Amino acid sequence: QVQLVDSGGGLVQAGGSLRLSCVYSGNIFSINDMGWYRQAPGKQRELVARLIRGGSTNYADSVKGRFTISRDNAKNTVYLQMNSLKPEDTAVYYCAASRLQRGVSIWDYWGQGTQVTVSS
Repeated sequence: QVQLVDSGGGLVQAGGSLRLSCVYSGNIFSINDMGWYRQAPGKQRELVARLIRGGSTNYADSVKGRFTISRDNAKNTVYLQMNSLKPEDTAVYYCAASRLQRGVSIWDYWGQGTQVTVSS
């Protein structure tokens, strides 16, 4: 099992920045990819940033150039740096970790979520 604890959300004005943190523990060697999802009221949960096991990253088009995902292995922590925030970035953000099952990455582990609110 893997445990994830995410934090760092808050209220910020449009154009501002926040950094989310996710501390992971447990059977960390079973982790394949790590990522950040978000879910706004009335919308489906979406993947906004992904850190692939080999080190490459990918982002949702809506956050490219504004958000950066990174990892500090010494601290067992993944970060999401969010700059130039927009009101449409308002959502609950969830840290997630995947494991490989028959070659497919399964998002099995989730943080409790942290609220990000961007005011206009």
